[in-house]
Amino acid sequence: MKRTYFALLTLVILVVFSGCSSSAGGAAAEKDTLTIAWLPNESGADFTEARDEIGKIIEEKTGKKVKHQTTTDYIVAIEAIANGNADISFLGAQGYIEAHNKNEKVLPLVVRSGESGTLEDAVYYSWLAVNKDNVDEYKNGDEFSIDHIKGKKFSFVSNSSTSGFKVPSQGIVDYFSKKDEFKNLKAEDLLQGGKNQFFSEVLYGGSHQGSAVNLLSNKADVAAFCDSCVNTYVELADGEENHAGAVYKVKEGAAEPFNTVVGKEFSLISATPVLNAPFAINSENVDKDLQAKLVDILTSDAVTNNEKVFVPEDSKFTGLFTKKGDERLVEVDDSWFNPIRELSK
Repeated sequence: MKRTYFALLTLVILVVFSGCSSSAGGAAAEKDTLTIAWLPNESGADFTEARDEIGKIIEEKTGKKVKHQTTTDYIVAIEAIANGNADISFLGAQGYIEAHNKNEKVLPLVVRSGESGTLEDAVYYSWLAVNKDNVDEYKNGDEFSIDHIKGKKFSFVSNSSTSGFKVPSQGIVDYFSKKDEFKNLKAEDLLQGGKNQFFSEVLYGGSHQGSAVNLLSNKADVAAFCDSCVNTYVELADGEENHAGAVYKVKEGAAEPFNTVVGKEFSLISATPVLNAPFAINSENVDKDLQAKLVDILTSDAVTNNEKVFVPEDSKFTGLFTKKGDERLVEVDDSWFNPIRELSK
C-alpha cells in the first residue's frame, strides 16, 4: 500500500510540474494579446493616436492584438510589467530599473537614439524651471545657480521618475552637500517639505506635464520636468534650447493640462542630460522569438520614417518622439542603464 501511495504521489507531482513547465514555456508563444503599459506622461487623450499607431504596427507585423493600459501613477505601470500583467511598457530609465529589481525577467528592448541615429547621444534633458518673472532670484551675479531653491515650494514628477526626481534630486544633493550646512543631505530629505526641511513644500505632478503646470499655476516656485514630455505643448521663446536661461512659452491651443496656462512663460535654471527611456518587456510573457521580432519591427525603417512615431519638428501631431536628425529606435541591453543605477549608490 505504501509503495502504491508513493508511486501515485510521485506521478501526481510529475504531472503537476510537467504541466507548470509546459505552461511557463508555452505561455508567451500562445499569447493572442500583448498589453502595453504606459506611464502617465504618455497616457493622456492627446497621445491616443500615437499609442494606437505603435499598437497598429505591432499588430500588423506579429498577428497579435495589442491592448493599451494607460495609468495615472508611475508605480502602476512599473508593477504591471514587473508582475506580468503587462507584456511591454514604455518606462523611464529609473522606472525600468525599479521594475527589473522587482523581477529580473523585465528587460529593455529598444530606446530612442540621439540625432546621430546611435546610442552615443541617446539623451533627453531634465530641467529645473522657474517662472520667467522670478528668474533673477536664481542667479549669482550673471550666472544661474540653484543656491536659492532652498526653502522654496518645489514640484517633482514622481519619486519613480528618472528626470523628474532621480536625476534632479541627486544633482541637488551633490551641489549642496559640499556646503558644511548640508554635508549630510540625502535625496530622501527632499521627498517632503515643511518646517526644518530643505523645501518649504514638496508637490508631485504625477506626470511631467503635471509638474510643469504646478509651476505655471504658481503652486510651486521651482519644478523638475523633462524637455521631451512637454515639447509638444511649449515653444522656445528666447535663449538656447536646453541651456540655463532659455525661456519657453506655452503654445496657443495647447492640450490639457496646459490649456489652463496658455501663454505662460518659464525659464530654465538647470538642464541635465539623461539616458533615454526604453520600451521594456517581461521576458516571462514574451519569448525570445517574439522579442527578436519586436526588435526587428521597432528598429525598422518603416517605424523610423513613420511620422506618427517620429514626428517632424514642424508637425502639430502629438507623438512620442520628435524627428530632428537621424533618430530611430535602437536595441539596448540592461548594462546601458548602469549610470542611472549609480545614482542610487
